[in-house]
Amino acid sequence: MNVQVIADGVLYIHVDIKTTELFEGIWPIPQGVSLNTYVVKGDKIALIDLVRDWSDAPKQFEQAFASIGIGFDAVDYLILNHLEPDHTGWLREFREQNPYVEIISTAKGINLVKSFFKINTGLRVVKDGETLDLGKGKVLTFFETPNIHWPETMVTWEAASGTLFSCDAFGSFGALGTKGFDDEFTEAEHAFFEKESLRYYANIVSSFSAFVERGIKKLAGLAITCVAPSHGMVWRKDPQKIIDRYLRYASYAKGPGEKEIALVWGSMYGNTKQGLDAVIYGIEQEGVAYSIHRVPDEDVSYILQDAYKSRGLVLAMPTYEYAMFPPMAWVIDIFRRKHITGKTVLRIGSWGWVGGAKKDYEQAITGLQWNNLESLEWPGVPSQEDLAALEARGRELARIIKEQA
Repeated sequence: MNVQVIADGVLYIHVDIKTTELFEGIWPIPQGVSLNTYVVKGDKIALIDLVRDWSDAPKQFEQAFASIGIGFDAVDYLILNHLEPDHTGWLREFREQNPYVEIISTAKGINLVKSFFKINTGLRVVKDGETLDLGKGKVLTFFETPNIHWPETMVTWEAASGTLFSCDAFGSFGALGTKGFDDEFTEAEHAFFEKESLRYYANIVSSFSAFVERGIKKLAGLAITCVAPSHGMVWRKDPQKIIDRYLRYASYAKGPGEKEIALVWGSMYGNTKQGLDAVIYGIEQEGVAYSIHRVPDEDVSYILQDAYKSRGLVLAMPTYEYAMFPPMAWVIDIFRRKHITGKTVLRIGSWGWVGGAKKDYEQAITGLQWNNLESLEWPGVPSQEDLAALEARGRELARIIKEQA
């Protein structure tokens, strides 16, 4: 049973979701995701965050509660740090089993309880810094951390154990299995979860990076010995590691990122791919690391992960009916929505009877503040002169990335 002890009176429950359904209806989770909830027991019992009716999450949740000998009707307080449905979707069913539980959230959170779930009684608004004394030395403090990543978000702090219940902050994709704490995973497993935490951040949190930095600064005075998010592992051995990781991720939103290049390409008949190969050769001659993603074969979730952290981008696309290749247009729209700004970018591509992708591209990237190298386009199969120019442009981009401070 996936129930573990963080400290005396502080329990950690996780349920693993393994499904072909997309997270938020858009992001693939082929290795699953965990939904974490927490129980804090004093004279009163508080449950922090819930699950949604997704896969067999409610059944797992019920079994976990049964294993610790606590009925749902024994919970005095349900604390909702964040009202997104993956943490609250089972709220009505839980309330039916415990009609007397008091639901606690921020003012904006309580408004969402009313509008989402039509629950209007047994609600308590808490303000920034307000406390809830459960007895036996268990005191919860609530801190508003708006826009990480919804406006109503807060975190809950339990000082006696030094545990920060951070909801979506410091989270990750990936099911946990029988493990749960950072000191239980192997080095290889940590490498997997580091990639999945970056993908989770880039997909879900990146647009709100300024609020991430603000929230971490606000909580800096707390003696945090355990970070307990609502997705992913709980950090009890090295909680500062995930905090520093999130600060690094947040820095990508305003800074140059890693000295790497993310190449995103699509090709109808191989002509654009030939040009891309020449660009890659130029990049390799300068010794700059790169990642490569083909559309529409690869999901934009993984493209976004590498594009977000990389200083440079190569976007290789043919003209399609006077405009950008549609799968690439979709990627750029996601870049716009996720504020993938401040990159150094090279766009290349072939065309058939006429061009048009360049104009469409330039309109699409308005506002992204990209440093665009001059685009290179060619009709049909690239000539030797085209290939030489493309190789030179790849070298140029790589040198810019290397020389940036």
